[in-house]
Amino acid sequence: MFAKVAEEGSFAAAAREMGVSVATVSRGVARLEDRLGARLLNRTSRQLALTEFGRTLCEKAGEIYRQAEAAEGAAREMSVQPRGLVRVAVPMSFGLRWVAPLLPEFFRRYPDVQVDLHLADSTVDLVADGFDAALRIAALPDSSLVARRLCAVTQFVVASPAYLAREGRPAHPRELVDRPCMSYAYRARSDVWRFTNDAGDEELVTPVGPLRVTNSDALLPMLLEGLAISELPEFIAAEYLSDGRLEAILTGWSLTKGGLYFVTPSARARPAKVSALSDYFAEHLSEPTWRWPRG
Repeated sequence: MFAKVAEEGSFAAAAREMGVSVATVSRGVARLEDRLGARLLNRTSRQLALTEFGRTLCEKAGEIYRQAEAAEGAAREMSVQPRGLVRVAVPMSFGLRWVAPLLPEFFRRYPDVQVDLHLADSTVDLVADGFDAALRIAALPDSSLVARRLCAVTQFVVASPAYLAREGRPAHPRELVDRPCMSYAYRARSDVWRFTNDAGDEELVTPVGPLRVTNSDALLPMLLEGLAISELPEFIAAEYLSDGRLEAILTGWSLTKGGLYFVTPSARARPAKVSALSDYFAEHLSEPTWRWPRG
C-alpha cells in the first residue's frame, strides 16, 4: 500500500487502483510506520510528500509490489489457462489399461500441463498426500470429497470353462460357500460379496480361497488355470469374456454396482489444469469401450 501511495501521489488514487477504501490504505500505511518506528509520508490537507526515510524505502517497496503483481498475474493465468503439474491417483489395473493410453492425446491438447500419475490400488488421502485429484472405482464416492461420476462399473463373478466343466456351474450364490473363491483386498465394502436379484432377494457370501490380492490382475493366472472363482471388474473381465477364456456365472444375480468417479478435495477455485483433466476423462471414459455384453 505504501508503494502504491508513493507511486500515485495520493491515498485516494492508491485506494482506487487497489480496489479498497481510502481508510484501509491510510490505516495500512500507519501500521507500517508504527512497525518501522519512523514516518514515511508527510501529510497535509493539500499535499503528500515522502520523508527522507520514506524515499529510502520507496524503491524497495515498489520492487516488492511489482513482484507481487507479477506473481498474481502468473497465478491468474494458471487458473484460466491449463498449465502446471497435476498430481492424480489412479487404481493400478485401470490406470494401465484405460488411463495411460489416453495421455498422449491429452498432452497434445494441453502441452503446458504435466501429470504425476500415481498408480496404486490403495486409497490415498488426497489432502494429506498432496493430490489434486483421483479416479476412484467405488459403490459410493467419498462424502468428504467432490465427486464427478463418469460411468457405471459392473462387477462379474467369473470362472474358466475348464473349471465349470470339471466342477459344474453354480446356480445360486450360496453354492460358492464350498468352492475356492479368491478375493480382492481393497474392496470398498469389505470382503463380503453382496448378491441381489430382480425378485429382491439378497445373499451374502464371504469368499474363502487360496489367494487374496491387492491388484485384480494377479487373479487372472489362477482363474485361467481353472483353479478358482473370483470377481473381476468389467474393465478387466470384458476382454476375457469376449474371447471365451472366462465365463460369467450367476448372471441372474448382481453384485453391488459401482461407478468410476473423478474426485477432488474441493470444487471451489479449481485450477484450469484440474478442470481440463476432469473434462478430458469425462469425454473419453463416460461411454467406455469395455462394456459387456458388447453394445
